[in-house]
Amino acid sequence: MGIETSKGYKQVMKWLKTTRKKPFKFQTDAWQYYAEGYSGLVNAPTGFGKTFSLFLAVVIDELNSTQESSKVKVVPGKLTTKKAKVQTGLKLIWITPLRSLAKDLSRAMREVCEQLGLDWQVGVRNGDTSQNDKLKQKKQMPEVLIITPESMHLLLAQKSTFNYFEHLQCIVADEWHELLGSKRGVMAELAISRIKGLLLEKHPERLLRIWGISATIGNIEQALNVLVPYEDVLKVIVKADIEKKIVIKSILPDHIDMLPWAGHLGHKLADKLLPIIYKSKTTLIFTNTRGQAELWYQTLLAKDENLAGQLAIHHGSIDFELRNWIEDSIHSGILKAVVSTSSLDLGVDFKPVDTVVQIGSPKGVARFLQRAGRSGHSPYETSKIYFLPTHALELVEAAAIKEAARTQNIESRDPIVMAFDTLIQYLVTLAVGDGFDDEKIYIEVKETHAFRELLPDEWAWIMRFITTGGESLTAYNEFSKVTKIDGLWKVESRQIAMRHRLHIGTIVSDAMLKVKYISGGFVGMVEESFVAKMKVGTSFTLAGRVLEFAMIKDMMVLVRKSKQKTAMSPSWMGGRMSLSANLGVILRKKYNETLDKQHDDEELDFILPLFERQAKVSHVPQSDEFLIELINTRDGYHLFAYPFEGRQVHEIMASLIAYRLGRLKPISFSIAMNDYGFELLSEQPLPLDEDNIKELFSPENLSDDIIASINATEMARRKFRDIACISGLVFQGYPGKYVANKHLQSSAALFFNVFSDYDKHNLLLRQAYDEAFYQQIEEPRLAAALHRIQKSKVIVVKAESYTPLCFPIKVDSLRDNMSSEELSQRIERMTAEAEKKSVRKKNVH
Repeated sequence: MGIETSKGYKQVMKWLKTTRKKPFKFQTDAWQYYAEGYSGLVNAPTGFGKTFSLFLAVVIDELNSTQESSKVKVVPGKLTTKKAKVQTGLKLIWITPLRSLAKDLSRAMREVCEQLGLDWQVGVRNGDTSQNDKLKQKKQMPEVLIITPESMHLLLAQKSTFNYFEHLQCIVADEWHELLGSKRGVMAELAISRIKGLLLEKHPERLLRIWGISATIGNIEQALNVLVPYEDVLKVIVKADIEKKIVIKSILPDHIDMLPWAGHLGHKLADKLLPIIYKSKTTLIFTNTRGQAELWYQTLLAKDENLAGQLAIHHGSIDFELRNWIEDSIHSGILKAVVSTSSLDLGVDFKPVDTVVQIGSPKGVARFLQRAGRSGHSPYETSKIYFLPTHALELVEAAAIKEAARTQNIESRDPIVMAFDTLIQYLVTLAVGDGFDDEKIYIEVKETHAFRELLPDEWAWIMRFITTGGESLTAYNEFSKVTKIDGLWKVESRQIAMRHRLHIGTIVSDAMLKVKYISGGFVGMVEESFVAKMKVGTSFTLAGRVLEFAMIKDMMVLVRKSKQKTAMSPSWMGGRMSLSANLGVILRKKYNETLDKQHDDEELDFILPLFERQAKVSHVPQSDEFLIELINTRDGYHLFAYPFEGRQVHEIMASLIAYRLGRLKPISFSIAMNDYGFELLSEQPLPLDEDNIKELFSPENLSDDIIASINATEMARRKFRDIACISGLVFQGYPGKYVANKHLQSSAALFFNVFSDYDKHNLLLRQAYDEAFYQQIEEPRLAAALHRIQKSKVIVVKAESYTPLCFPIKVDSLRDNMSSEELSQRIERMTAEAEKKSVRKKNVH
């Protein structure tokens, strides 16, 4: 039966008519599939109502199941019915990755319920939810609960968990592509598997629908199978046949330096950004890091004091109340511009925002399109995004992103599998709650995508680990967390239970300290490692304010307003992102097109002189070529290589090549890299010639050579710190009394050493090495790059001085050891020397 004949559908259509809206085909398709009992994934462009494709499906189903007939009275913009209460309780769980999304979603959902006369409560549960609201929810769950993966697990850690889910009809994972490639996605998979299991036990006849909402990614079918891995469930992908218009415009400098370097352009272009801000209603300015956001906020205010009160800054370390005020002010149109990080990336519908600016390369196509979609958020409005380069070569990335957007060449998100730390945490969570039957839970866990390869031996190891601490920790009672009581595995100790609840989650950052004025009022948070270096009187910026450090008291950073105009910005972990593989491929293609002039990209026309200079002093690599530059300077002997595979891959490749060169001749190197290539610098001549280059860049014996070249043990040890925290091996402290990062690191390192020596088959140890190899080292991508180099024509150029391609890598290598003033002077000197050699070369010719 078609949904069109149902009472609920007619009611919703009547309401939509009064609001002068008409549903898109993908929305009505989703409603129909939902009514037929399908689970699935909705994929549509930003601003076309993905939320309503599923929320209204649940609402229609509810209206259809309402027993009492209601007289319907239509008022323009509002439809009221005689309110009918059926079973009260949680009907819809809406999982969201970001706290900032929850507020916006709940507002929209409440309006719909009110206008349809549906007596539903919409609740929010995340780290910002007050204790009072949590207590109300415990007494009476709202019909709709917008929740983060962490808070879902906190629900599972409570007693009588099933009571929460008694009436549940549907679980929706919003922005599923964002959760997919992280352990938070694994948390969502596990929570869904348990809720499904609970309902199956108590109401085997109940059909639980599981849906996801996703932006376009390269592996959309796999994304669905990760969310809904169950064989006995009807599944479908509902794809909108609509294209969102996106206008991408680069902010071009007045002229380009022939030797570019990262950061040399950005702030010089601030003057060109101001007119864009003033001609737009509201502009979102995206940066890649929190530190960069703080710097840009200060730069724009310094350029134009009239922006005071109209410009704000938004990122995850800013106090919750201030973040809330900023979001409300964007909605109401009070703010002219907001400088933000990924904290405003997803799904937030800010109607006044008509312009987005991306500062520096976003390093990936999906991220760029996601950010572009924050402007022109309504259907058929054009999304407008400006690209502001931080150095000239990023203009090539702008051209590459334009092409990728046009051809929909978007990255895949690889799901996380076999995250044993997350599974261990989950089992202790269940034991803290109602307890669990290990045979039942094993079957449930095996059904998830993340753990479908889990072997009985591995499961037995995990059970031993949570009950006795495993082979090497049996002697210590604190690791015997879970015991069997009346046939169920439970946590008896109240202290263990409390400590566990405090740290449910998979995001492990440096200990965060709250920043507060001595006179009162919170500003935000900074990482402990940043404050540790500060002296009394030091000024720093946070939340766009210049603050003076006074003292640390009770894990609180006390500050006063600083008289200085500028100051250092906090650096946060998770700093530099790496170029995606997709973008790397298109980037190599664009390098070819620049000199051929076979393109329509204004960016490539603009940057042509720089490429002509590169061609004159060295070479511009074609798609089937691999360029190596050899340069001798007063610093030593430089090798620059250009695979265009991203910073992370280059870091490992540089270590690998250094190791292989060292086997030919005992030699030591310093290493530098950026997204385009890497540098090896030695005081001795390099044992490198055209005959041995292919051998040096060979993919043979890759794993062994990586282990030998990069100290894989040290990388695994660093990864183990997070694994130890997530699995509960290391306690991170109580609120306001968090354990210092260095203590966490040393405690984790101690366990790592013990397991390495006495417990070789420890699954957490194995996970640390797997994460180091597949996430940090990206071995598959490195191997693919080396295979490509084997098929390429190798071009070796002995250059006279630094070239436009190698200069940014060289500057990056100096940045860490110099003040900004020293760096500027050094850059001036290097530029002058390169120009002198270039002129000398001209005269010789």
